[in-house]
Order: sequence, then structure tokens, then C-alpha cells
Amino acid sequence: MTERRTKPRPRTLKAAKIIFNQRRSILDCTARDLTDEGACLIVGGAVGLPNRFELQVPADNLRRHCRVAWKRAGRIGVKFVEKS
Repeated sequence: MTERRTKPRPRTLKAAKIIFNQRRSILDCTARDLTDEGACLIVGGAVGLPNRFELQVPADNLRRHCRVAWKRAGRIGVKFVEKS
């Protein structure tokens, strides 16, 4: 697979949460890699997942707004964005 990221992402394996629907819906996931620009998330299923949501990584005390960049079999790539 061709690397298209502007900077490499260090591998990690951290519990995370995808928060959406005005904070009424939470989906557990795992952050597989993470930088200040984006992340790769392992999800049980992306059905019904919006294109924009908040990502929370409790171990790092991190909360970022995200835009989905790509989806593939149980994984999604996100880019961190300003809240809109």
C-alpha cells in the first residue's frame, strides 16, 4: 500500500471513544496510530458512523474533532479538524 500521509504515525494501541449525535452516542474503538494531525481507529463497525465526530482518548486526556478520511474493513482513518 502506498503511504500518503504527510508525516509518519507512531503505532499505538489505546482505548478510545467516538462521540457523536450531540454527545448522545458513544462507540468504543481502539486508536491504532495517532499524531497531532490524525489517527487510524479500529472499530467494530462503521455503519451509521457520521463523517464528523469527536474522538476521546482517556489515557492521553485527548479530545479532538475529526473528519473521516477513509474507511476499510474495521478501520477508519481520521483527520483532526477544528469544530464546525
